[in-house]
Amino acid sequence: MPAAGIQLSDSAVQKILALCPDAALGDKGLRVKVVGGGCSGLSYKMDLDQKRDGDRVFERDGARVIVDRKSFLYLNGTELDYSDDLMHAGFNLRNPNVKRSCGCGASFGV
Repeated sequence: MPAAGIQLSDSAVQKILALCPDAALGDKGLRVKVVGGGCSGLSYKMDLDQKRDGDRVFERDGARVIVDRKSFLYLNGTELDYSDDLMHAGFNLRNPNVKRSCGCGASFGV
């Protein structure tokens, strides 16, 4: 069974802190959201944002991930990672709730 909440890898923590250096001083962090769309039905959206009422916040070493209630239903147990290599640079979500994904990897279904 996956761990409850959102787990952050070391590289994700470093990247969030680089993108949002004042996160430790307030309620700012990386918002991860699940939205409708894409060929498999759902996709991820990420923005730097402030915490709002009803949000869940997952923190590690000062780096915050903010998730709204509806998105948390799809993201619980997910690990957020960051990679920067020749083929891909960006955040990666290892979501155990995903049952199918499209060929391009941009959308998923549960």
